[in-house]
Amino acid sequence: MGYTALYRKFRPLTFSEIVGQEHITKTLKNQIIAGRVGHAYLFNGGRGTGKTSAAKVLARAINCLNPKDGEPCNECEICKGAINGSLTDIVEMDAASNNSVEDIRTIREEVNFLPTKAKYRVYIIDEVHMLSQGAFNALLKTLEEPPEHVKFILATTEPQKLPATILSRCQRFDFKRLSNNDIIKRLKIVCKESKIEITEEAMQMIAVLAEGAMRDALSILERCVQDGENKIDEDKIRDLVGIPKITYVHSIVEGIVNFDVDKSLKAIDIVLNEGKDITNLLWEMIKYVKDILVFKTSKKLDLYTEEEIKEIEELSNKISKEKLIDLVYKLSELESDIKWSTQKTIVFEAGIIKLCNKEINSNLEERIENIEKYLKSGKGINVQTTSNNVIAQRNQQINNTIVKNNIKTTVNHNKNVTKPKNTDNTMKFSNKAEEYWPQIINELKQNGKIVLCTSLNGTKVNEINDMTIGIEFPNGMSAFNKTILEKPENIKEISTMISMACGKPMQIKYISGNNNVNYEQQDDIQELANNSDIPFNIIE
Repeated sequence: MGYTALYRKFRPLTFSEIVGQEHITKTLKNQIIAGRVGHAYLFNGGRGTGKTSAAKVLARAINCLNPKDGEPCNECEICKGAINGSLTDIVEMDAASNNSVEDIRTIREEVNFLPTKAKYRVYIIDEVHMLSQGAFNALLKTLEEPPEHVKFILATTEPQKLPATILSRCQRFDFKRLSNNDIIKRLKIVCKESKIEITEEAMQMIAVLAEGAMRDALSILERCVQDGENKIDEDKIRDLVGIPKITYVHSIVEGIVNFDVDKSLKAIDIVLNEGKDITNLLWEMIKYVKDILVFKTSKKLDLYTEEEIKEIEELSNKISKEKLIDLVYKLSELESDIKWSTQKTIVFEAGIIKLCNKEINSNLEERIENIEKYLKSGKGINVQTTSNNVIAQRNQQINNTIVKNNIKTTVNHNKNVTKPKNTDNTMKFSNKAEEYWPQIINELKQNGKIVLCTSLNGTKVNEINDMTIGIEFPNGMSAFNKTILEKPENIKEISTMISMACGKPMQIKYISGNNNVNYEQQDDIQELANNSDIPFNIIE
């Protein structure tokens, strides 16, 4: 007899063996006991969550000669025939490779014949979303009113691709992602029966790597015993899957926290020279930073030794929660950049060097808030000279700016007549975006939102649709402006003012005319000062 993969060898034979889906198996058993089995079922869920296994168990249970509490006996002639594949009344079809109209027409012809041995002829159609539109149409009538001796069980990972007419004719059951505890529970049974020695930490690692899929967990377990040794620990899993050791991950993260570029790069070189995958390394780094954040919050961590927890505690004392959250997002962005890059190593190392740069990673948001508070307090206007003429000139420039934003200039055919639209501070909007936009910017300035106002200088607006206003940046959006404008409170401020102007709820969308922006923090701060036309001091 040939070798059988673990996930096939240990496929659940009863509803009770299907872990993590008790909300489904209980309902199905109750239907069987009560004799209220439906004619069509749809099993939906992620890969490896038990959809096909449940379909097989259900097909045997409704045909079993000696069912008990809704479970198949797996001992009678029907059950044994279904398990070894000799029973022709239970038909399994893969819609990924049998998705044509002809395949469904074959089913339509077969359903008219009575089953040979079993009570019901059961059709299990896996990956049903792969059927063509014509195949769905051909299946529709049969699925709606099949003969009494026919049952359909459809399984899919993407129910949104199924026509509504198919969905409405099926009893839908959603299989949820398995928890780590459920996966570990099943792994213990498999390891015990297969005589595999495995540590608790190794099982926990497999459960995490499986990402809620039992089949993936068993596949990883199987890879670990292919060398002939039935002993599994964390290091063995790391070597096989390509995950770097925790000591190297700690060194890289420690280098980022301490702004030590050399320490991080040395650890990265060791990991890459060992042939580890960059994506796996980043995944471990993100997880490690998350664990530092969890420890800083709750002082509790699992799956770490005392020495490793001590190292995590030392790092948590050197970095704030806000910085840890920011680091998780930046590492995730780096992972996204690497995904689409042809030079993954270069992009990865450049990203780590950037994270280790103290000047780049200074808390820009704090500086921005200090600037806003300082300017809003009224202390930001700092006249640099005692000359009365210079003071008057400066005040005149400020007044001209305010008046300019409050005046709508209309020129006649001779281009010699100007008419002010509104010279007071009350906003009066028309229904055209380009007309009310200067007034909104001016209103922001008068409300003390100097930084926000300056970030919107030179922008244009247009109505993308009846629910969205686009704010265009012809010269591109700098990194400094992006930081300002994407703050939730600023988005809310702008959206509210535009909605008031339009007389209905509106959303905003930033449109940058130049995606290649070179950002230098000092230049943007200086630009802020110049555009504001108001000298000020930044209080650190």
